[in-house]
Amino acid sequence: MKRIIVLSMILLAGACSDFLDEDLQGIYTSSTFYKTDDHAMLALTAAYQPMSFTNIRNPLWVFGDVASDDAIKGGFAGDQSEIEFIEQFTYTRDNGFLQHIWQRYYEGISRANDVIHRLGPDVSDEVRELVAAEAKFLRAYYYFHLVNIFGEIPLKTEPAYAASDLHVPVSSVDNIYAQIETDLQQAAEVLSEIGSTQAGRATEGAALGLLAKAYLFQENYAASLSAINDLDATGNYTLMDVYSHNFMACKQNNAESIFEIQHLSGQDPFMGNSLNQWFAPQHENGYFFNAPREEFMDAFEHNENGIYDPRLDYSIGREGGTWINGEEFDPAWSRTGFLVKKHVQPLDEIPVGTKADSDLNYVFMRYAEILLIKAEALNESGQPAEALIPLNKVRTRARESFLHDETLDGFGTVPEGLLPGITTTDQAELRNIIRRERRVELGFEFHRFFDMMRYGQSYAEERLSHTNFVYGEHRYFPIPQSEVDINNQINN
Repeated sequence: MKRIIVLSMILLAGACSDFLDEDLQGIYTSSTFYKTDDHAMLALTAAYQPMSFTNIRNPLWVFGDVASDDAIKGGFAGDQSEIEFIEQFTYTRDNGFLQHIWQRYYEGISRANDVIHRLGPDVSDEVRELVAAEAKFLRAYYYFHLVNIFGEIPLKTEPAYAASDLHVPVSSVDNIYAQIETDLQQAAEVLSEIGSTQAGRATEGAALGLLAKAYLFQENYAASLSAINDLDATGNYTLMDVYSHNFMACKQNNAESIFEIQHLSGQDPFMGNSLNQWFAPQHENGYFFNAPREEFMDAFEHNENGIYDPRLDYSIGREGGTWINGEEFDPAWSRTGFLVKKHVQPLDEIPVGTKADSDLNYVFMRYAEILLIKAEALNESGQPAEALIPLNKVRTRARESFLHDETLDGFGTVPEGLLPGITTTDQAELRNIIRRERRVELGFEFHRFFDMMRYGQSYAEERLSHTNFVYGEHRYFPIPQSEVDINNQINN
């Protein structure tokens, strides 16, 4: 199966003096591009690029993990200190990581808007419809993260044709979500008919999955369940037998994957995943950032014999366990005694010398999350008994890894009393169980902080009591100073 290759491209807007009036050789301008089907596909490919993890300018993990109760910055003290300011909620508007993700994701929005609005009349109808649908998914993806990080933000749905178009006031969170919903609904409709089978491209399932999540975040549970029903009707997704297969390069784009961001190593221009270096231990030429806290370990269940939920050792390197190369893990490798495994490849795949050039994809959404969204939506809708079904599917897969993974001690038999099926139908009790299940199932996949915020003030302040977090001040991060400086429609 072909994979979409993430490339960037530069579109020049035109000349500003006589000596620049001549056509540049080998470079497209905005007046000569967007003319053919090939141009349309190139422009679409460029709109995918900002979501990749080719460098630190996509620090989604900083906001999803480090800002949460699951992790600290890690690394050497003083290295990338602006991340630690985010971890401790002592940041200011000029924090570089606020600027990184703002600029990166608005660049993605800008490129998506170009695809939707700039295509010329010679682009075929089918290609026009397809690339516009995928671009709407991408725009929704970028806005979903921006609205959850920053709250009220400028809503831009057309290209900037003039300098004045850059000055856009902020829109309400509700209006941003309304645009996300519209984009995803339209994308799903088109992609159900003419979607691509190329790995890494947006699909009907990806649009419906993100739509279900967007509805969940707004507590529109009926709409979330409807989107999940439509996703299930595609018949394209199921859980993998072994949890860890979702985070192995040789198992990418599998039946559980709903949308994952592709990376390739050894390419020019660079297309590798740099998270492999950011999260690896120092002796592997890594920076050992995004270090798990012990409180995250405490969220995992174990039976009376001390056998833990296998997702713990699939996800985290810890004392007494093994690292991804098969050697014993040394807690001295990390400031907390723990390291993330999910985004790190063994040295026989990516050696020390090219550690930052990984070909491991980032899985944004898996079918396991859809099941947990369904469980939450059903429980919050007053249907706790029905919520047990998708919840227990996730737990069953986790414990039955012992039946499918020969590398597990005790392979062939599920340990007695480990991860038993949930039976309670008390809504409040089940709510806490689902939240815990979501935390361990999706741990270090860059979702935790956003979940904490939507759970509300008391939950967030309790879990972040070790920091300076105050819900009224820190529910959303401030718009970066660089944007305030250039956009005269934003009040400081």
